[in-house]
Order: sequence, then structure tokens, then C-alpha cells
Amino acid sequence: MEDLASAINQYGFPIIAAFGLGYFIYYIWTWVTTSVDPIIQESHMTLIGLIDRVRMLDNDLIRLKQKLDMIELYQDKEKDRQQKLIRTRK
Repeated sequence: MEDLASAINQYGFPIIAAFGLGYFIYYIWTWVTTSVDPIIQESHMTLIGLIDRVRMLDNDLIRLKQKLDMIELYQDKEKDRQQKLIRTRK
């Protein structure tokens, strides 16, 4: 503590505070690049994989919707054909 007080007396508080803040920024930077960055990269790759899966599911849903629309159209045509047959028999 005496070393800090003598450094403040010799260089002034603003200079010592600037060095302290510089060290704090260096510490945060190294922590972010060593601890946080790899986790973000991993989660980024996971996010890309999830987006691809959602796109595949969306494409599957579009295909299923088209198939259901075709079945519905076929059923409507078949129903109309059956009704015409019934009318012609009467």
C-alpha cells in the first residue's frame, strides 16, 4: 500500500489511474478472448445447425401441404364424379 501511495505522490493520481484502467482493459480483453470467444464460436455453429434443420422442416411441411392439397383436390373431383353418376342414374 505504501508503494501505491509513493507512486501517486511521484506521478500523480491520473497517471496511476490510467495504468490501473489499462490493466483492467487488458484483463477483460484476455478473459473475453480466452473464455468467452470459444463458447460463442461453439454456440454459433450450433445455431447454424439449428437454422439448417428448421429450413429442412419448413421444406418438408411445404411438401406435405402440397400432397394434402392434391389429395383434397382428388377427393373433391371424385365426389363430383360420384354425384354426376347418381344424377345420371335417376
